Amino acid sequence: MSTLNYKHLRYFWMVGKTGSIAKAAAQLHLTPHAISGQLSEFAQSLDVELFRRAGRNLELTDAGRRIMRYAEDIFTTGDELLELVRDKRLATTVSFRVGCADSVSKLIACRLVEPALTLPEPVRLICREGRLDNLVAELAVHRLDLVIADRPIPPHFSVRAYNHLLGESPMTVFASVALAAALGPRFPACLHEAPMLLPGEDFAIRQRLLQWLEQQAVHPRVVGEFDDSAMMKAFGQSGAGVFFAPTAIAAQVIGQYGVVALGRIDVVVEQVYAITTERRLRHPATLAISTNARTTLFAEGAGAG
Repeated sequence: MSTLNYKHLRYFWMVGKTGSIAKAAAQLHLTPHAISGQLSEFAQSLDVELFRRAGRNLELTDAGRRIMRYAEDIFTTGDELLELVRDKRLATTVSFRVGCADSVSKLIACRLVEPALTLPEPVRLICREGRLDNLVAELAVHRLDLVIADRPIPPHFSVRAYNHLLGESPMTVFASVALAAALGPRFPACLHEAPMLLPGEDFAIRQRLLQWLEQQAVHPRVVGEFDDSAMMKAFGQSGAGVFFAPTAIAAQVIGQYGVVALGRIDVVVEQVYAITTERRLRHPATLAISTNARTTLFAEGAGAG
């Protein structure tokens, strides 16, 4: 096959989305017989099996799933193009695609990215969340403009990208009002044998927190580990255990979750990086994020008590 038949690809995409030739035919206003014939031609032209039977439905083969990912990108982009053409307001809008590592606090990420929405030139913000390695892979093929992470890009990654330190913040320990009253005021001694919620193994800060606890001769009861910082805070709000968050967002954590600060750990510092394919930041939205981080977000955290 020298060229790709996009009509056949759309039929395949619709069958893959619906799991049924009949449902795809209804969506496309065609007969099931027509869809079935075109699908067979497409499979023959690619020389792969695209679907297998699963009861009354069809499920994608491994090859079909790989092709489906490309089809999803192609037709999603096409739909965005049509939307752009139809809506004159979007004609001057610049897309800004940000990937946020799931080890970065959602409150931190939100405050960092907010200035991108207040630029003189309208910006359409597209946010993705996931593991750092997956986001860096998306950055490498220019599906993302920026990745926000809690560590520099690992050296074993064969991706040409650059780390830009946005800022750093000491950590604060929080607890629900009832739990804080039960633990008492002496910090960090009050953490000994206290129920504790820890960030998961993907968090760069985790090992530094564990080392600090060991240095203080404090041995809490770890009752939960979380890959999602928002879920950890929600459990902390319920009184399940004490938890950690950057001091830069201490006021927001207290206000949003109704908890109190037990104490601040100045020697344990969380760093936040912008990872880009540019050695120097040039995108207006990225520059706004960097400026906000340096002059506002982490400036506040450095001085918070």
